[in-house]
Amino acid sequence: MPQPTLEELILESQSRLNPAMTDPNWLILRSRRKIFREGLKKLPQSALIVLDVGGRIQPYRSLLQESIARYVAIDLIVTPLVDAAAAGEALPFRDEQSDFVICTQVLEYFPDPRQAVAEIRRVIRKGGTVFVSAPAIFMRDSNYDCWRFLPAGLRHLFKDFEHVEVIAEGGSVSGLCRTINVFLVSMTRPQVIARMLQWTFVPALNLAAYLIEKVCRKNDLFTANFSVWARK
Repeated sequence: MPQPTLEELILESQSRLNPAMTDPNWLILRSRRKIFREGLKKLPQSALIVLDVGGRIQPYRSLLQESIARYVAIDLIVTPLVDAAAAGEALPFRDEQSDFVICTQVLEYFPDPRQAVAEIRRVIRKGGTVFVSAPAIFMRDSNYDCWRFLPAGLRHLFKDFEHVEVIAEGGSVSGLCRTINVFLVSMTRPQVIARMLQWTFVPALNLAAYLIEKVCRKNDLFTANFSVWARK
């Protein structure tokens, strides 16, 4: 499989940060971006040493703007944006080197997520912060997909951190509609029909779910993803 070019990675990063309404994941991605932006307000505004675990795309790097003193990305798959090939369960860094660790949509692939969280805690300085995003209710992504996470499980994984906040990336309506969108686009054949659905049904359902959650009381029983902010 050919390695993506830097230009392709930048386009993918931008589409994840600012998804089009035709994106089946639009509801979740825009919610995660909002959660990330709100959390950044509590971080120091300059000279951050950032570690991106699973950072082959880095969609949220641009939101840090000039707060970065150094940005390091690790991943098992090396891309033009990855600095070192490494597993999350064995980070190749000394203790307490990072101010901020980002780990989005990667925790589910680690055979031992507890060890990965322990490694993240090890490399964060006292008072440092980690941002994690992990799936709760969603179809299997690949044969390497190992886990799904609920709020109680996430709090247990991060129990050794001083402060932990688990936030739903949208409510049940968002989770249900996002799952329908992804199922239709992924499973519909022939492909031309799937593309027609993506340009017609998907944005309509995205907009409907967004408006419903704006006016109705939200719950997270069917939330598709959760974000975690944790401080050491």
